[in-house]
Amino acid sequence: MNILLFSGTTEGRTLSEELVRRGHRVTVCVATEYGREEQEQVSGAAVLTGRKTGEEMEALLREHDLCVDATHPYATEVTAALRAAAERTGTRYVRIRRTLGIPGSASPEHARYFSSAEEAAAYLKATDGNVLVTTGTKELPFFAGLAPERLYPRVLPSAENLKTCEELSIPHRNIVAMQGPFSREMNEVLLREKNISFLVTKDGGPAGGFPEKAEAARATGAELLVIAPPEDDGLTLEEFLEEPLC
Repeated sequence: MNILLFSGTTEGRTLSEELVRRGHRVTVCVATEYGREEQEQVSGAAVLTGRKTGEEMEALLREHDLCVDATHPYATEVTAALRAAAERTGTRYVRIRRTLGIPGSASPEHARYFSSAEEAAAYLKATDGNVLVTTGTKELPFFAGLAPERLYPRVLPSAENLKTCEELSIPHRNIVAMQGPFSREMNEVLLREKNISFLVTKDGGPAGGFPEKAEAARATGAELLVIAPPEDDGLTLEEFLEEPLC
């Protein structure tokens, strides 16, 4: 079977490895060079790099029997575009839903939830103290209203991300350019070293290191500001791999 996999950086590699192992022809679409580096470690999968337009999605879908959407739970625009393209082409579409939160636990009691990064930034305007922003550079401009020296963005080490930080006048000494995953201990060291009062994050679940961030914030006394996840549906990774089709 020809399978087109739109991949984030967590479930995508696991999926492509397993689908190739089961004998399928797999083409993986990733948005960034980081995603390409991860997927190129999977022997037997073809990798396409770069964000796709709706027309480009349609062209790719027509060449495949199945589209698997394993993009990040917050990448709602990509998911909507893929669903629409699949409807137009008649290609079977499956959404992989990530488990969010902290398994077996309620929301962290020290967390404050917001509907958007813009809302979290508005809250921070009335506060003092350093802010570790771990939501990615797409949301970083929403925090431009804060004093740049307060911001400590943790971003993937790419020229594009560094450029975004520079355009927002964030001091170079504040930029934490690192590739995860990050343990609780590493998060805690960073929070203490940079004297962080607020940790801004998305709820990426265990796959996105959310429990480790929450535990580190609690240990250091930093306030945890969480951008609430959008509604999502579909199959879990485990459910999808149990399907006879795979």
